[in-house]
Amino acid sequence: MEEINALMHGFSVALTPFNLMLMAVGIILGVLIGVLPGLGGANGIAILLPLTFTMPPTSAVIMLSCIYWGALFGGAITSILFNIPGEPWSVATTFDGYPMAQQGKAGEALTTAFTSSFIGALFAVVMITFLAPLVAKFALQFGPPEFFSVFFLTFCSFIGMGKEPPFKILAAMMLGFGLAAVGIDTVTGQLRLIFGWHELMRGFDFLIAVIGLFGIGEILLSMEEGLSFQGRSAKINTRIVFETWKKLPRFWLTSLRSCVIGCWMGITPGGATPASFMSYGIAKRMSPDGQKFGNGVQEGIIAPETAAHAAGTAALLPMLSLGIPGSPTAAVLLGGLLIWGLQPGPLLFVEQKDFVWGLIASMYLGNVVGLIIVLTCVPLFAAILRIPFSIVAPVIIVICAIGAYTVNNAMLDIWFMLLFGVLGYAFKKLSYPLAPLVLALVLGDQAEDAFRQSMLISQGDLRIFFSNWLVGSIMGLGLLMLVWPLIGKGIAALRSRAA
Repeated sequence: MEEINALMHGFSVALTPFNLMLMAVGIILGVLIGVLPGLGGANGIAILLPLTFTMPPTSAVIMLSCIYWGALFGGAITSILFNIPGEPWSVATTFDGYPMAQQGKAGEALTTAFTSSFIGALFAVVMITFLAPLVAKFALQFGPPEFFSVFFLTFCSFIGMGKEPPFKILAAMMLGFGLAAVGIDTVTGQLRLIFGWHELMRGFDFLIAVIGLFGIGEILLSMEEGLSFQGRSAKINTRIVFETWKKLPRFWLTSLRSCVIGCWMGITPGGATPASFMSYGIAKRMSPDGQKFGNGVQEGIIAPETAAHAAGTAALLPMLSLGIPGSPTAAVLLGGLLIWGLQPGPLLFVEQKDFVWGLIASMYLGNVVGLIIVLTCVPLFAAILRIPFSIVAPVIIVICAIGAYTVNNAMLDIWFMLLFGVLGYAFKKLSYPLAPLVLALVLGDQAEDAFRQSMLISQGDLRIFFSNWLVGSIMGLGLLMLVWPLIGKGIAALRSRAA
């Protein structure tokens, strides 16, 4: 009851005309940030942070958090319409979202993505409201061995659950690990794999790689097939929203599972990107339509979008209660709190009740406002597909180049983007999966750091990964996922022999 009373007070703080206006402005700015590849929610908030210095802290954080919700919503738009992830966590959405758009179901795919995002965020906000003390205590149990076990589980689930041959998945993943190792070794400070080329000291940025692999690679493939001078059919009908909503309840188990995975990864903190990949992989394995994933399945959009939003929202919990940001965006928000003289931690809930509960109330309201805005614009987004691809393609290339350049303000990154585009084209022509490469590139350095820190703690003893129930159970589940295809073949062989 105490939390409910505090939340009601928070709604009275958030439900002022000025704060509601800031929510709408923040959502619209966030959607634009999410649509532009390479900008990202964290960068967008960092750029717009100075605009909020003259505002009251509560209003400022409400606007910045709504920019974040908008970026989460916006990342799905280009992923579904053009196979270009606007945000890292939107990569998994492309696997089924883009095929649905190609089949003339862009409106259905966008509605599914936005609604799933709302459900994931709402689940995480409810959890933040009622389970904050318990969850914060659980997050403190995660050290380097636990982090590595989570990454290990993610990698193994891709190898064990992928529909492609395990050798191809492993080859793509190894290439991703190799690319992730380029640059400065974060443990020893040594330079690795730069071959005397000092421009590679900062390594290959994940966003540049994703823009090239998916955006430029897709355009090269379309150019080979011949640029179509006719736009694809795009249904512009608000009835699609309600028809899509009627189909969503039958995927309630996938939504619930994705919410739990997302909250867990957001709190620990694993982040929205691995949460979306892990949720997609597990949904693919658990679904009766798992073999159809990758060909335009609605469930293949629900899983990553729900998990990504749940993780992105849950990442704010350790930031508020412990002062530990669970994501890059949460880290930027943490910097904003410190600038306004607010010290995140357990005392924040005692000393700044208006601020904390006003922010939590704005999470509920911001997601509702965001859902209304993006669903209202679904027909507009879907109509983009009516434009001939021969006109859209040069615009996409320019946007991709701008996005790649703005990551580090370096012309070299545009060349890297083109190089990754050729690599993405080659992977598609040779039927190699891109997802394991992307997964290893984004998580490879984090997994390596966690592994090496664990080895330093245990003085090289691998038993540290089975030293307690938490890390042992996650590692055991990862090993089970890795050998699952062999187990499946063994069970099938026994059944056939018995028959």
